[in-house]
Amino acid sequence: MLPIAAWPGETRRQLTGLFTDIDDTLTTGGVITPDALQALADLRAAGLTVFAITGRPIGWCQLFANGDDRRGIEPWPVDAIVAENGAVAFAPEQLDKNQLKPLSHRREKLSKIYQQSLNVRAHNQSRMQQIAALVQRSVPGVQLSRDSPGRETDLAFDYAEFARLPPETVQQVLGVLQGAGMQTTVSSIHIHGCFGDFNKWQGACWIVRAVLGRDLTQELDRWAFVGDSGNDETMFAHFPHSIGVANIQHCAARLKHLPRYVTAADRGTGFAEVARHILSTRAA
Repeated sequence: MLPIAAWPGETRRQLTGLFTDIDDTLTTGGVITPDALQALADLRAAGLTVFAITGRPIGWCQLFANGDDRRGIEPWPVDAIVAENGAVAFAPEQLDKNQLKPLSHRREKLSKIYQQSLNVRAHNQSRMQQIAALVQRSVPGVQLSRDSPGRETDLAFDYAEFARLPPETVQQVLGVLQGAGMQTTVSSIHIHGCFGDFNKWQGACWIVRAVLGRDLTQELDRWAFVGDSGNDETMFAHFPHSIGVANIQHCAARLKHLPRYVTAADRGTGFAEVARHILSTRAA
């Protein structure tokens, strides 16, 4: 990984969009930091499309996608939020837009869209309940993530958010999930399993096609990705402009695909550092 200062200004100047992970990339201690929130707003104000993409459940993303008028909570300044490692998203209802409105001009709420049909999701949810029970019988001490009630398309087990499980236990859980035919990923806090070919890269291609009507693979040189963990690997593998916030060093030795660049700061402050590097080319 090269320091972010080595990222050529000309390539940064060509960017039209950015994907970002949420946990430990935008957030610090589980909360988005003011500098990261401002960085999102600044990127969008500069004309970039900004998509957040996360392993978190779609229910957990509701508040960030649409805010809460009764509580005076504003939505995050992003154009869509892709959840559950790519299976479902909050996105604009008008999915044929070629140009998204600035947040300050957006009046419509973001709506849930899925990659799987309702029947497929219902069938998979029944199977996942059985597998969750199997994991908890087979690997003592493992618990579903606390955000599991908001999940619709995957299972998540806590190994580093509130629990502290050793690597060998993580591997045991992965073995049970894979033995049941599930696709698996590991984020900075959770072990995930799902039915379907879902990962962040596949989800990124889907949301660009659904919202913008374009093929992400044909314009990768105009997009960047920022992340920090194992479930970001598929993004690191595909995006030529991939950046890890500094805390990626904690798992770098376990990754086959690393980001090209790395920030000096970690978590939300690291994301703000990425935004400054991108925006500096607009001011030049």
